[in-house]
Order: sequence, then C-alpha cells, then structure tokens
Amino acid sequence: MTFSIAARCPRTGQLGVGALTARPAVGKLVAHVHSGGGAVATQATPNPFLAYDGLPLLGEGRSPQDVLAELLARDPGREVRQVGMVDRQGRSHAFTGSLTKDWAGHRIGPGYAVQGNRLVGPETLTEIVRVFGGSRELDLAERLVLAIEAGEETGGDRDGARSATVTVIGDQPYPLWDVRVDDAEHPALELRRLHGVFQEEVLPTIQWLPTRDDPMGEAARQALETQGGHRTLSDVVNQGATTVADDAL
Repeated sequence: MTFSIAARCPRTGQLGVGALTARPAVGKLVAHVHSGGGAVATQATPNPFLAYDGLPLLGEGRSPQDVLAELLARDPGREVRQVGMVDRQGRSHAFTGSLTKDWAGHRIGPGYAVQGNRLVGPETLTEIVRVFGGSRELDLAERLVLAIEAGEETGGDRDGARSATVTVIGDQPYPLWDVRVDDAEHPALELRRLHGVFQEEVLPTIQWLPTRDDPMGEAARQALETQGGHRTLSDVVNQGATTVADDAL
C-alpha cells in the first residue's frame, strides 16, 4: 500500500477516508467508515479486523488510542501493519509497524490521521497534512481529493500509482460519497474526474434516498405524488439535477 488519510470534518461531522496506492482496488482494501463510529484506514499488510472490530469500539465512545492498543496487542502481524483511525469526536491515532517498507510513517492531529509506506519520503505526508489543513472551508470529499492529489505530486509511492478512493459518510449508515478508481494509469486524475461526475449525477440521488428520519425519501415521495402523470422515478430525480435509472432502480 501507499498513503491514506482518515478524517473528520468538524463543520459537518462527516467522516471519510482517502487513499492512493500502486496496487488495484485500494478502496476495497484500505477504507472503512461507519457513521456511528469513525473512519479507519488499514494498509501496508492490511488487517480488515482493525476496522471491523475497531469501529464498534469507537462507537462505544472509546478513544482511537485505546482501541488501537487493544487490537494491535492481539494481532501477531502488527509489525507489518499500518493503520490510521479517527472517531466521531475527531480524536485520532495511528500506528506504523517496525517492518513496514521504507519510507514509512504517520502524522496525526485533530480530525485526521495520515499514514504512508513505501513512499519517496516524509514530504508526502507533510504535504497531505498541509493541504488538508488549509482547505477547511471545503466539503470533506473535496478535501480528501485535494489531499490525494497533493500526496501524489510529491512522488508518493516509489512504485507509482494504480488505484485511488474517497469514501465519506454523513449521518446515515450508507456512504454519502463512494468514489473508486480500481485500476488506472493516472488514478488521481481519474479520481478528480469521477468526483465531478459523482457530484453532478450521483450525489443528488443519494440526498433524496430514505433516511432514518424520513423512511420514504424525497424521490419516492415525489414519484408517488406524480404517479397519475405516469412519471418515472428517473423523471422525478432528474428535477434534482441528476440522472438515475427508472422504476427498476
């Protein structure tokens, strides 16, 4: 793996992970986010249980430092692991095993944990932190894309780049953003392109989905209200400046 950032937006409370690597499918392997718990990035030699076991513990109110200490203590492969963790309060912690590939290290601060291995040097993480910290007025998804672009511009992974991801969750169990580049020659550029597509064509659909407080959802409400006119769900959601499938969605 290469570099990632787990983060929380203090303005919206959104949680997310952004990552880039020289292998395919970084979104599948690295990024884990839960609205009631936090955000976890597990890499180097990934251990998904650091996220699957850690996120419920974060949801109980335990700190990332305590959670990582417990989980790593019972992980026999911890010295080849790397993990960053942020909870819903913005507390953060990270770990870099002693046997991860150089250059490897991490940076933590309020609302973020940045980690990388097999990098050209520490400047990659320094630049990610600088760009992320200097873009607080933007939405979290945009900040994560900027952070990935900044990390790659420093040289990033010594073996190049092949996949990238940004995942963001708000106050619902399903992701608000889930943009993945699983295999591309220039994954950061493709991530930027797909971010724009997602923002224009997918995000409005997600914002009209059912929520815990609104089990019908705006799209279904308008579809039912206009049923007599034989309008499809696609027609309704298109009014929100997006494109979705029709009733078969």
